[in-house]
Amino acid sequence: MSRILTILGPTAAGKTALAVAVAKKLDGAILSADSRQVFRGMDIGTGKDLGSYGTVPRFLVDIRPAGASYHVSAYRADFLKALSRVRELKKVPILCGGSGLYIQAALQGLPFADIPVNRELRRRLETLTQAELLARFHDTPSAYSVYADTSTRKRLIRAIEIGEYLRGRNSLPSASLPSFRDDRDAPEVPASFRPGLTIGIQLPLSVRRERITVRLHQRLKEGLLEEVKALLDQGVPAEKLIFYGLEYKFAVLYLQGALDYETMTVRLNTAIHQFAKRQMTFFRKLEKDGLPIIWIDGTQTLQQQLEAVLQRWEEGGG
Repeated sequence: MSRILTILGPTAAGKTALAVAVAKKLDGAILSADSRQVFRGMDIGTGKDLGSYGTVPRFLVDIRPAGASYHVSAYRADFLKALSRVRELKKVPILCGGSGLYIQAALQGLPFADIPVNRELRRRLETLTQAELLARFHDTPSAYSVYADTSTRKRLIRAIEIGEYLRGRNSLPSASLPSFRDDRDAPEVPASFRPGLTIGIQLPLSVRRERITVRLHQRLKEGLLEEVKALLDQGVPAEKLIFYGLEYKFAVLYLQGALDYETMTVRLNTAIHQFAKRQMTFFRKLEKDGLPIIWIDGTQTLQQQLEAVLQRWEEGGG
C-alpha cells in the first residue's frame, strides 16, 4: 500500500468500471477526481454509477450540495483528508477521474490555486477576443506560464489573472513551483502516498465518439432531464447548473425553452466530444510536465484491462 494508483482517461472511457475492478483485487478505496461528482443530486449527468461500487469504499463523491461553489484548492484539501482516511483503513488509494486539473492538484499540488480573483481585470479581459487573450498571455510571461492550461477561454483568463498577480509581487520563489519530479511537490502528503502508477485509458477517436453518443442517449432515457428539473424545483439556481456545463447547461436551456429537444441533443453531443478532446490535451500536457502515464487499450475487455493494470502494479512493487 505504498503508492497511489491513478486511473484517468476521457469521458466514456470506462474509468469507473476499471477502478472498481482493480479496487476489488487490491483491497482498494476509490478517490474520485471528478469536478461535478462532488455534488449531491447530480447523478445521471455526471455518471456516478453508484451501484457499481458494491462494497468498495468511495470518497469525494456527494460531499457538497448541488448549487454550491467548489474549486480546485478546496478539492485539494478534501483529497488530503480522504487520503488520510484511506490510510487509516489500510486500503490501496485509487484516484479515478477525468478532471485533469483535479488529478494534477491531487498528485502535485497547486501553489497558484489560492491566488485571488481580480474581478475588474476579468471584466476587461472578457471584452477581448480569443486571439487577443492568447496574445496577451504570451506577451506577458510569468512563473506560472509554463504550467498554465489555456485550453478554454475561462482557463486562459485565469492564467492571465495569475500571471498579473505574480508579476505584481515579483513572482514566487522557485522552490514553491510545482514539479512532478521533486518530492517537495506536496509536502503535506505522507511519503508513503507519493504518486506511484498512473494508468490512462486510450480509445480510437471513432470508438470514443460512438461511446459518447450512445451514452448520451442512454442518460436521456434514464432521466437526465427529470434530474435537472428536480434540481431546479429544489431551488438550485439555473445559472449555477449552466455554470456546471455540459449535460446540466443544455438540459436547463431545453427546460427553459431556449432550445428544442433535437437541437439540445445535437449541441450537447458536440460539446461532450469537444470536452473529451480537451481532456486528452490536458493529459498529454501532464505527461510533458513529467507525469508518466501508462496508456492501455480501452477497446480491450474489462478483464484484459484489469490484468494489464495488475501486472504493472506488481512490477512496481505494489
